[in-house]
Amino acid sequence: MTKTTRAGFVALIGEPNAGKSTLLNRMVGAKVSIVTHKVQTTRARIRGVALQGDAQLVFVDTPGLFKPRRRLDRAMVAAAWGGAADADVVVLLIEAHRGVTEGVKAILEALRERSGGAKVALAINKIDKVKSEALLRLTAEMNEAYGFAETFMISAERGHGCDALKEWLADEVPAGPWLYPEDQIADLPMRMIAAEMTREKLTLRLHQELPYQMTVETEGWEERKDGSAKIDQLIYVVRDGHKGIVLGNKGETIKAVGKAAREELEEFLGRKVHLFLQVKVRPNWLEESERYDEMGLNFKDGNT
Repeated sequence: MTKTTRAGFVALIGEPNAGKSTLLNRMVGAKVSIVTHKVQTTRARIRGVALQGDAQLVFVDTPGLFKPRRRLDRAMVAAAWGGAADADVVVLLIEAHRGVTEGVKAILEALRERSGGAKVALAINKIDKVKSEALLRLTAEMNEAYGFAETFMISAERGHGCDALKEWLADEVPAGPWLYPEDQIADLPMRMIAAEMTREKLTLRLHQELPYQMTVETEGWEERKDGSAKIDQLIYVVRDGHKGIVLGNKGETIKAVGKAAREELEEFLGRKVHLFLQVKVRPNWLEESERYDEMGLNFKDGNT
């Protein structure tokens, strides 16, 4: 007898920093999405591919939903709702200790119009931060506000409740052939994953507004005969002063970032990596369509 396979798209939505990237990485079992303490770090709709029994789950990790101010913000929010509209199942992630914020209320309102008929599950994250009575009240309040198909109490960081969510999702996606090869964990090109890894290290290192005015692109990727890879990356900033911050005193910051990114890339690829970083001032990169293409965003979505 031939087994019945299932496959479908799962959109993870929520406010910035709700834990979507952490949950995606937990589900896939590998680091495919940038995870930092900074909000708004996920720019592209990164797809992570996970297997659960005979089902293949393709996770769309959307940018956090927030009130957009700039073109980049608007393009990110458009990508988030685009991911939700295209999905077979939507998972709304909220933080247990923050409860029903104004942002969550706005997302619920928009979900009524934009879910596209997809089933919507609620995942209450960071449950270790509140008492059980508060969790029960939050669950009741959320389910009264919206007709969720199912509610899950999880800790994306520790893994609590994530298996139950994954099993439920596997039952909910439609029957059909798998969408990706069995050993593939993400549909992003390796060049973009490598750029995201370097951007994460920069974001962690620099604790000010600069990270949101900075992007990383993989300019060159050379496979060497000894099995190693030579990767050239460009870091774009908007001002000369920002270039100095990224470089650091005597180049210390860029060296530390390059070392951390190279080590993570080597672990991810399972081979030696030669990583070369260059910082360039490009005052108008936030208004250049090519930069958005590199991030997997639609430049036109940023129009007012």
